[in-house]
Amino acid sequence: MEANCAQVVLIPERDDDVSLTKPLLSQENNHVEVNQLSLKTKDLEGQLPLYNNGASSSRTCLNLINAVSGVGVLSMPYAVAQGGWLSLVIFLLVGLLCYYTGILIQRCMRAHPSIHSYPDIGRYAFGPTGQNIIAAFMYIELYLVAISFLILEGDNLDKLFPGSKVEFYSVTLEGKKLFILLAAFIILPTTWLRDLAVLAYVSAIGLVASVVLTGSLVWACIADAGIQQTKGDMLNLQGLPTALGLYFVCFTGHAVFPTIYSSMRNKNQFSKVLFISTILCTLNYGLTAVLGYLIYGNEVQSQVTLNLPSDKIYTKIAIYTTLINPLAKYALLIAPITSAIEERISVIVKSSTSLVIRTLILLSTVVLASSIPFFGYLMSFIGSFLSVMATVLFPCVCYLKIYGSFRAVSAELVAILFILIVGVLVAVMGTYTSLQQIIGSL
Repeated sequence: MEANCAQVVLIPERDDDVSLTKPLLSQENNHVEVNQLSLKTKDLEGQLPLYNNGASSSRTCLNLINAVSGVGVLSMPYAVAQGGWLSLVIFLLVGLLCYYTGILIQRCMRAHPSIHSYPDIGRYAFGPTGQNIIAAFMYIELYLVAISFLILEGDNLDKLFPGSKVEFYSVTLEGKKLFILLAAFIILPTTWLRDLAVLAYVSAIGLVASVVLTGSLVWACIADAGIQQTKGDMLNLQGLPTALGLYFVCFTGHAVFPTIYSSMRNKNQFSKVLFISTILCTLNYGLTAVLGYLIYGNEVQSQVTLNLPSDKIYTKIAIYTTLINPLAKYALLIAPITSAIEERISVIVKSSTSLVIRTLILLSTVVLASSIPFFGYLMSFIGSFLSVMATVLFPCVCYLKIYGSFRAVSAELVAILFILIVGVLVAVMGTYTSLQQIIGSL
């Protein structure tokens, strides 16, 4: 969520009747009752375009890759530097685990025809309380990913234009903070839009950005930097919690799996398509991680683009491609949050109060982005706390509750309980470590 983020853009089979304000599935059946919270939490899954005949398996595969691929790829070499080469084995296990919990979500979706979204699964399993808890975690994740986008913009623009400074009366803005504020000014008008269809299609460039970044590292390895002579650490237990959090960020996308599943023409193909998309994402992430660590070793930064030489054309291509995605996706991320706040206080859609609310939310993310100096720490926190909840704990707990699998001992029950224990350990250790790092760097 992206962070890859918890926002996804479905690639439609045709261009007609595209709207981000319409629900993906018809709610006209009188026997399906959906309350206001359910309607709003559907926005968390992308405010998606409509499908007349459903998405094909190939389109669904692209949608899943777009859901999973995000800014997490930038931190993959740093994750390996933190955990050591052997942590890549854990990375593969994380990918396998997240694939299995994705299958659990598919099974939960089949439990009842009224389930269309992730919060709907929580409601079916645990009532309104379950729905509210899942929705709250999704809102928090969206907000933090929006902050990470601004940090990414500030860091990379400062690399492209070092030493930039603006003086306004007695106030001097320079470096990362200047570019965070500049990015916010560019983003601000997009947050006022009600129809985000254009931004939705632009944000799909995230698929291209991941490939371009990997290609740039290959270019850097062949043409300039070469491979570091140092072998790097085999295993670093102290940095392993941070690496685990960053690995989970790479595979977070479960919040939108229900919507992607519902959009499919042939839903029986979901597990196969999910497997293919997981393999492709794993290969891209793994190649980026290995190349970045081989080239830059322990000197690799939390965003590998910051290590690329500033004067090279491939660096500019990689950074500009990477930066377009957050600029387009920011408004998509905070739209569900602003809609929920406006609904809560009964704001009229066209009132100036709505613009004030959206502006204040943007300003709050600017302040926090300027205060958190290290992109890797924030991404590790998102992965350890929020992504583990969405990708591991919630699917397992909801599946056990819906199907009553906990009532009889079986191999599947043992496996799920093991996954839950691992998820809790990762969440506790990773969250503690990342919070300690964030507080220590302030």
